[in-house]
Amino acid sequence: MRRIARAAAAMTLAIGALTTVGATSAQAATEHGCPDGYVCIYPENTGWNNDTPSHSYYNYGTYNLSGMYGVHRILNKQTDGATLRTCTGYNGTGCEGYLPGGGWWIDKDMTPINSITLQP
Repeated sequence: MRRIARAAAAMTLAIGALTTVGATSAQAATEHGCPDGYVCIYPENTGWNNDTPSHSYYNYGTYNLSGMYGVHRILNKQTDGATLRTCTGYNGTGCEGYLPGGGWWIDKDMTPINSITLQP
């Protein structure tokens, strides 16, 4: 009986350790309130805004923006080499440069920017 009780206690401890590791990994995947795989934009002139982005984008494609003026911080947490481009025209026209994924960020004057693109 003691062997069974010890085995059960060891199994409970191992499961608890695995649960803790899983929770820690999930927490580490978020940086400044932006989960892995996302592009996050923070409100005007607020830096990281207490780790609360105002906009977040996940899927590849083009996103038209409206009412976004002044300097905003942009964090690209996309994975697998995905990039972000800012564009002066709507529907992804007039794009300039790119911001690599993996946690790169910039402070960008969004006044002339009317769309962004996320691409692999």
